[in-house]
Amino acid sequence: MASIFSHAVAALGIGACFYTPRIPKRVWAVGALCSVVPDLDVIGFFYGVPYGDFWGHRGFTHSLLFAALVAAVALLVAFRRALPGISRFSLWMYFFLATASHGLLDAMTDGGLGVAFFAPFDNRRYFLPWTPIRVSPIGITRFFTARGLAVMHTELLWIWLPAGLLAISARMIRRRSFAASDI
Repeated sequence: MASIFSHAVAALGIGACFYTPRIPKRVWAVGALCSVVPDLDVIGFFYGVPYGDFWGHRGFTHSLLFAALVAAVALLVAFRRALPGISRFSLWMYFFLATASHGLLDAMTDGGLGVAFFAPFDNRRYFLPWTPIRVSPIGITRFFTARGLAVMHTELLWIWLPAGLLAISARMIRRRSFAASDI
């Protein structure tokens, strides 16, 4: 899995594509939270849930269906009323993409059993053909080690940098379309 920090950074990068000045900052906080929710499945390790099970790590909670459900719950619980500057569908889409990005990033790591993207319909685990991200150790004490530092190096290159470039690109596109609408 990628680290909790990098999942949140990816969500913020995705959020840049939905940004308008009128959207409250709590939208981005909820998006970051959505991006880390799939890893709640690690609780199963403490209760003897085998890694490869439906409820195991990178199982159902990393699926696209779960991402859609998390997005709907986030929308209903945190944003019952419409917000200025963003439609309810766009808000749901942002939360969906933030949550779904978790499985995508985990499928780019070099360890684990893969990601059950299509659970509950297909419980097979998948990796992307390209896995440049070092798998993050599970647990805070294991993360702050030499291995954790190596993980952060790969995440800075393959998650943080692209998220930053996405945010910069989205901002440039918004500026261009705003300038074009003034003509």
